[in-house]
Amino acid sequence: MQKRNTLDKLSQQRLALRQEIERLGHTLEIAFERDPMVKGNVYELARKCGKPSCACAQGALHRSMVLSWSERGKTRLVSISAERLEPLRRKSERYLRFRAARAQVTVLCRRILARLDRIEKLRLEKP
Repeated sequence: MQKRNTLDKLSQQRLALRQEIERLGHTLEIAFERDPMVKGNVYELARKCGKPSCACAQGALHRSMVLSWSERGKTRLVSISAERLEPLRRKSERYLRFRAARAQVTVLCRRILARLDRIEKLRLEKP
């Protein structure tokens, strides 16, 4: 009975390992894409200019689209013109998707190694 229980657990671990490897394959597809990426995030920035007589002092803030990224521990911003907005937004979204996939690869690799450790433990015979 003990051997049957071990074989059932082993089968479950192998099935789970196959599923994790399949998820890893799907996640890695993002790494094989060829479209260019831009590091950073595109968003709308609303701010005051600092002039006391400006409308922004009463709440009508100046709005502009920017690309924000971190470089050597500092946040960098660059304004984006209307004609560059959509191409940069798509490239930024690709970058954010790539980084999320990269983080998921780390999680999946840890899970795969844990599954392999469980499989090894189940397969080892006691002397």
